[in-house]
Amino acid sequence: MSAMDPTEVFRQEASELFEVLEGALLDLGQRPDDRELVDSAFRALHTIKGSGAMFGFDKVASFTHEFETAFDRVRKGEIKPTQELISVALAAKDYIRALIEDPQSTDDVIGDAILADLKRFVFPDQPATPVAEITEAPSLAPGESKQAGWHLYLEFESHILRNGSNPLDLLEDLCKLGPCFVVPVTDGIPFLDEMEPEDCYLKWDVKLHAACDKDAIDDVFMFVQDEMKLTLSPLEQVEAPAPMPLFQLLDEEPAAVADPMVEVAAASVVAAQPAAKAEPKSDSKPEPKPEAKRDDRGIATVRVQAERLDELMDRVGELVIAQARLTQLASSGSDLSIKMIAEEIERLASSLRDTTMGARMVPIGSLFGRFRRLIHDLSRDLSKPVEFVTTGEDTELDKTMIECLADPLVHLIRNAIDHGIEDTASRAAAGKTEQGRIELAAVHSGAQVLVTVKDNGGGLNTARIRAKAEEQGLIAAGAVLTDHEIHQFLFHPGFSTAQTISALSGRGVGMDVVKRTIENMRGTIDLSTKPGQGTTVTLRLPLTLAIIEGLLIRVGEGRYIIPLSAVEECIELTAEDERSRGRNFLNVRGNLVPFLRLREIMTASGTPDRHQKTIIISTGETHVGLVADQIIGNHQTVIKSLSKLHSDVTIFSGATILGDGTAALILDVAQLVVLAQSQVEKHISEAA
Repeated sequence: MSAMDPTEVFRQEASELFEVLEGALLDLGQRPDDRELVDSAFRALHTIKGSGAMFGFDKVASFTHEFETAFDRVRKGEIKPTQELISVALAAKDYIRALIEDPQSTDDVIGDAILADLKRFVFPDQPATPVAEITEAPSLAPGESKQAGWHLYLEFESHILRNGSNPLDLLEDLCKLGPCFVVPVTDGIPFLDEMEPEDCYLKWDVKLHAACDKDAIDDVFMFVQDEMKLTLSPLEQVEAPAPMPLFQLLDEEPAAVADPMVEVAAASVVAAQPAAKAEPKSDSKPEPKPEAKRDDRGIATVRVQAERLDELMDRVGELVIAQARLTQLASSGSDLSIKMIAEEIERLASSLRDTTMGARMVPIGSLFGRFRRLIHDLSRDLSKPVEFVTTGEDTELDKTMIECLADPLVHLIRNAIDHGIEDTASRAAAGKTEQGRIELAAVHSGAQVLVTVKDNGGGLNTARIRAKAEEQGLIAAGAVLTDHEIHQFLFHPGFSTAQTISALSGRGVGMDVVKRTIENMRGTIDLSTKPGQGTTVTLRLPLTLAIIEGLLIRVGEGRYIIPLSAVEECIELTAEDERSRGRNFLNVRGNLVPFLRLREIMTASGTPDRHQKTIIISTGETHVGLVADQIIGNHQTVIKSLSKLHSDVTIFSGATILGDGTAALILDVAQLVVLAQSQVEKHISEAA
């Protein structure tokens, strides 16, 4: 097993930090007085800078340092974060991301321009003055009297080194506030054979001779406050001692010292000397120190490559197929012990399937967070103030579904802002608030997840959609259609109601791509609108694209799978329904439901069974019956994709392997509903 490239690990961690930074900046635009947001942004910047320098991304570290320094006035509360400043900060974040992911695509001129804009907003009175570097405070001369400072006792968590923080760097930053006398406390160091090389065992006793306030000290440790204990007390006015040469401390000649030591290090040894002499030596072996408390947070989650999860899911799928074959063989025999083993393996395989699918589940909030920046930029470009609200972020979907869902949601959100939300003048004339609203929600509904995109704009213009459809020859002038049927033309390729072509819309390549993508995910899309109040787009999606619960049926000699999530009920085809071959409608508790005879669609040979069954399926608000010869039962379905040679066969969405080794095709519910609707329309036109 090959180790993962460290730079790739850094890129993955940086990607997560960019999400945190972007979220903090966007929230800061809404809540400029929230100190926690400022600290969150700075923690992300500081970590990116430190990790970038450690992995050799020097440009990243340099640019992030300039970004961090310029933004320091926001952290100190000297200026308020305006929308203009937030926009420039987001551009700086994008530039840092480009430096990490694709350095060849960047140019120093772009970075310099971003920093110039950043400084222009941060230093409005001094636009030409470069951001001042923090200089080290002058050293305290021996014997010089100094005003009161601070006495600090620093105790870091043992895992701090693993998180990329270096206590020595923090002590160096502390020294920039003024002269420091640092004493390392070594009583927590275990024996060598008990020592964990990645743990930190040292503590530090520090005397800081500087007239600084407590906030300045807190700023030094702001990124590690949750990983340390800081004891802070005022320091009385003292006389700074003169450091003793190191060779005197070691009772060695000056020639033994190769390099001079810095003042802080020498003073540390001086301060440590009395404590060392005060402790009597003992020949007895000291009691072993208790093992340092290990941090469990590091093992709470494990980063696993997505390819390994996919491979694991494939193996589980093959195991489910083998288990189904074993169950079928056991049921055909009379050996009870074999049947018991088959049942146990079936239970274990089902549990393993659920566990593996759970490992692939990702909260949809990770996807929702990406659209905050999109809405922020569109709101700015179109001069339409928009509020973005999300609910159901904890709803989980298969990671493959999350990846496939990103592009459709981008199209829907862009359409909602460009077409749905009116401009400020139109909203004012309609008595609405100046700010529009986009709601993105997710909720579980049985074996499906419903994702809705809702706006409070003007709603769909049904008359304009109809006129455009007639103009393109999609319908005859004067044809009788419901509003729902007219709205479906929005999903037709090349259909657009935009008056002009812009960077956002007008080419008619958005909604048809959305529908095609959702249907490829075995999902459906519904539109509902209220004139003057807004539009809601609902996506109905399965939880996973790997393994589903299916209903196994027989049509003639062939066997087929219907996704169980689409099945509403099963009824028997009555003699009266059998006689109504020209009508093809079922009376289900007073409701007329069109039905399809699968024997006719599949051109099955032989004589139909005497008692045929009807499976009522649904997609959205539409119900359709499917007439089959036999309902065999529930079946765990491992979905296998069809080859490109079968891409024109629209009524099948995939295939699976049954327990006896034969293949069964999976019916595409959405396409069957469309087929039924077309037959209903044909029947209506013939009757007219």
